[in-house]
Amino acid sequence: MQQVQDQLSSKSEALIAKENKYGAHNYHPLPVVLEKGEGVFVWDVDGKKYYDFLSAYSAVNQGHCHPKIVGAMVSQAQTLTLTSRAFYNDQLGVYEEYVTKYFGFDKMLPMNTGAEAVETALKLCRKWAYEVKGIAENQAQIIVCENNFHGRTTTIISFSNDEGARKNFGPYTEGFVKIEYDNLEALERVLESSSTIAGFLVEPIQGEAGVYVPSEGYLAKAKALCEKYNVLFIADEVQTGIARTGRLLAVHHENVQPDILILGKALSGGVYPVSAVLADDAIMNVIKPGQHGSTFGGNPVAAAVAIAALEVIKDEKLAENAERLGIILRDGLNEIAKKNSLITLVRGKGLLNAIVINCDEESDLAWEICLKFRDLGLLAKPTHGNKIRLAPPLVITEEQIKDCLSIIEKALQAFV
Repeated sequence: MQQVQDQLSSKSEALIAKENKYGAHNYHPLPVVLEKGEGVFVWDVDGKKYYDFLSAYSAVNQGHCHPKIVGAMVSQAQTLTLTSRAFYNDQLGVYEEYVTKYFGFDKMLPMNTGAEAVETALKLCRKWAYEVKGIAENQAQIIVCENNFHGRTTTIISFSNDEGARKNFGPYTEGFVKIEYDNLEALERVLESSSTIAGFLVEPIQGEAGVYVPSEGYLAKAKALCEKYNVLFIADEVQTGIARTGRLLAVHHENVQPDILILGKALSGGVYPVSAVLADDAIMNVIKPGQHGSTFGGNPVAAAVAIAALEVIKDEKLAENAERLGIILRDGLNEIAKKNSLITLVRGKGLLNAIVINCDEESDLAWEICLKFRDLGLLAKPTHGNKIRLAPPLVITEEQIKDCLSIIEKALQAFV
């Protein structure tokens, strides 16, 4: 810890101390204090420049402070910020039309955060189960996967197996069946054994768990099983969506159209909290006035920002960029792994990638490596102890990817 402190300026130390004194200790940030961002770069309070290889957990896919997105936010904020949903506003309907046509659904329900959107999808699925599928009230169950991460509300942590997120927050919400991720047999076993299954909630790639990419065909076959048993396929694309994996949605790698789609993070390009749940009329129409909502959900600023953020994805061909550069990044990482035994595995899709470090999950080695990355001008963080997620903004260039590979290789050599 002393070595870390020696790397920090007095200004950084003072700001970190202020957070520690006055803020809840619910995060463990890398010791760097940022004050500016532009494109793929961020700067700390002392003016040092870094590559951002976390992208605010894929919220800033379009790059930091994208001028078009920021411009849309500023312009709308100077006109009308919030009406609540007690009245109509001139931006929401335009946004709803744009986003539903963009992703191919009939309707959208607007919220603010990813966890709110997941909660919305769970409620929507249950209501559909009772009013359309005909499951007896309070009997509906939703299948989830082990090692999932869908947020940290009480309901969501009820079906998490991360004890750090769960312990001492009970009693927990019932109604969930947990199965192994990437296991079609386990999915079908539950589907055929119970008539009370309403939905299957899944991350197309498990990001927080360490960027676990399922077997090829898993998502398409899981969707087919859901159709066979009249169960809703719910895709949580909060982190994997909006071009991150080399397609507009990660499920598009297997030509899957979810019954319910959950979006957040990069839906705003990281400048404002915006999330959404999309579904067709047969599902979404079960929601009636007063049954679900949010004071800020669907506010004019969010609507304007989301349209601009999605336009940037399309206009700048960021999905295509993520697909091409993701291959270059993984190839480069695998070349490093051939020379350095610290990397035991490279995995990912598009520009959502991870390296698995040759140590157990309780080791501090991955954290120390990330500190070395920081010293050399690249910011990343471990997840689940020994995995380091590598997810730069999608506006990164091939030259910058190669520069970052040099930084990663140099940092790792320091631990051999």
